[in-house]
Amino acid sequence: MSDEVKIIEKKEIPSGAIMLYGFPDVGLVGVIAASHLISEFKGLGEVAYMDSKLLPPLIVLHEGLPHSPIRIFGNHNVLLAVSETAISADTIYPIMNALIDWGKSKDVKVMISLSGIPIQDRQNVQELKVFAAASTPEMLKMVKEKGTEIMNEGYMVGPQAIMLQQCAKTGLPAITLLAQCFPNYPDPEAAAEVLKELEKITALKVDVSKLLDKGEEIRLRARDVMRRTQQEMSKMKKTQEYDIPLYVS
Repeated sequence: MSDEVKIIEKKEIPSGAIMLYGFPDVGLVGVIAASHLISEFKGLGEVAYMDSKLLPPLIVLHEGLPHSPIRIFGNHNVLLAVSETAISADTIYPIMNALIDWGKSKDVKVMISLSGIPIQDRQNVQELKVFAAASTPEMLKMVKEKGTEIMNEGYMVGPQAIMLQQCAKTGLPAITLLAQCFPNYPDPEAAAEVLKELEKITALKVDVSKLLDKGEEIRLRARDVMRRTQQEMSKMKKTQEYDIPLYVS
């Protein structure tokens, strides 16, 4: 782990857990899904947080107390890394690498990033699809057997891209789940779909009814985070996810 990024542990960390990532991205799918998991899962409390001068000079206040914008929640079988602020393009590599190295040190079974993939005319789509990509052929086979549709071709940009790339380099089992979503608006419905797919793959039981009931409230609360996230995504060439890769043989 880099000296410029430290993860401070507050409690004993379980070994062999599933590690999930929920970071600001298109539709804020990962952040919304992560927030719902924290509220729904019993015993999923803060176990660690990130300390780094690379982060913006801000704290997050919850019930009047200060917290790091990047925290890790956990119970006996799940670790959940979540960021409540947009990650800048020039700090995303050291931040994600630190989280991945930390997860490896805890012998996590698999890393799963919850995210979105933007689609045109999202407002006209009633049934949202969820796609998956994996770090190893074995993980890809497992995902297919669970019935999840594979993202066979395309571009991936942002935290989930780094997570998948770094895990592929080291052979660490990892999956990225991407729900079709609005490019520029918080999308609770897409977050609900990605959580349904997570349940299918991991057998973690997640009730998404409250998430869907509070959809409009979530959209309003998340507008400012979405705006700041858009600014950083534009620096990462996020719009390239609309493109089709060109292969030259």
